[in-house]
Amino acid sequence: MRRIKAKHIIEILIHLAFWIGVYYTLNSLTSSTIKVRVNHNGKIIERSAVDTIFPYSRLTLAFLAMLFYGNIFWIFKKALRYKSLLAGIAIAAGWFILIFMANYILVGAKLNHNQPFGPLPPGFDQSKGGSDHFMLNRNAFFAMGNWVHMQLTMLLIFLTAAGLSVAYFFLKEWTRNELVRNQLEAYQLSTEIKFLKSQINPHFLFNTLNNLFSMAQEKGNDELADGISKLSGMMRYMIYDSNAGSVPLNKEIAYLEDCITLNKLRYADDEVKVIFDYPAQTGNATIAPMLFIPFVENAFKHGVSIGQTSGIDIAILVSDHRLIFTCVNTKYNAIKKMEDEKSGIGLENVKRRLDLLYPGKHNLQISEDDGKYIVKLEIDLI
Repeated sequence: MRRIKAKHIIEILIHLAFWIGVYYTLNSLTSSTIKVRVNHNGKIIERSAVDTIFPYSRLTLAFLAMLFYGNIFWIFKKALRYKSLLAGIAIAAGWFILIFMANYILVGAKLNHNQPFGPLPPGFDQSKGGSDHFMLNRNAFFAMGNWVHMQLTMLLIFLTAAGLSVAYFFLKEWTRNELVRNQLEAYQLSTEIKFLKSQINPHFLFNTLNNLFSMAQEKGNDELADGISKLSGMMRYMIYDSNAGSVPLNKEIAYLEDCITLNKLRYADDEVKVIFDYPAQTGNATIAPMLFIPFVENAFKHGVSIGQTSGIDIAILVSDHRLIFTCVNTKYNAIKKMEDEKSGIGLENVKRRLDLLYPGKHNLQISEDDGKYIVKLEIDLI
């Protein structure tokens, strides 16, 4: 906890130091000295004045902060949600133009561009012609050029702030993704080690299952042979395929079908009715393996009661790169939340895995309504 607080304090101090530096840089870049020489009846009058937006630097600084933090906390996150790169760039560019023009209008309105080099010399009459009027127009021309230069400088400052916000945002995103990736690798390694400690030699297991399958066929027990075949496929999927970061969605669906079939063998036909709806074609959709099985196992474990009629409705829907998984089962008095067990995966572990695999891209809702236990999981597949 102290470590987290210290990290935030250091980050705040760095930001404060950064904006203090921006403030003084802003003052120095937007200040310039204007020299005016006026020939008044043969008498040369020379004046110098400092042209600066110093009184309004705080206002400009506020706009720069709006641009910077608006980018990293809102605009860039919104832009990344769009599939089109051009749409994202257009949003960021629109925000930049809005902030820059707001600063131009509000700060520019406060600056006196008509006499940017200060009051006229004593005794000088602007209405007179001759060299005095010519010199004034000439210096006014150079003063206007100085004002244009200042606006270009302001544009450069705002572009620099926008560039720094881009660098800051993507550096933070990269750091966060690296942290999540390291956590996921550590979690997967820990899970794999625990699994390896508890698993039987897979070759021995598959050879045994194949022998039992052959014996069941020889005895003419097709139902038993089919069950053994499904169990063998499930074990192969768990041991080999589930080690991958993602698997085709149709493989995960086939695994769930086998799991449902084997679980139904434990009950009489009239004790549990299972409906499993899923798309006939899943295209190239992929999903992290073994995400849905804890909810299905929980539905059979706590949603089916011997001697009573129970129902389990499972559905998978894929639309616009978004997957929706639902599992609804009968709720009995003995039903409870998934618990961590040596042979199972608890609800907290499921949530943790979702946080690591789909950070900010999933929504898990668990509720109870009208005698039903309802699980709804939404995942962005992009």
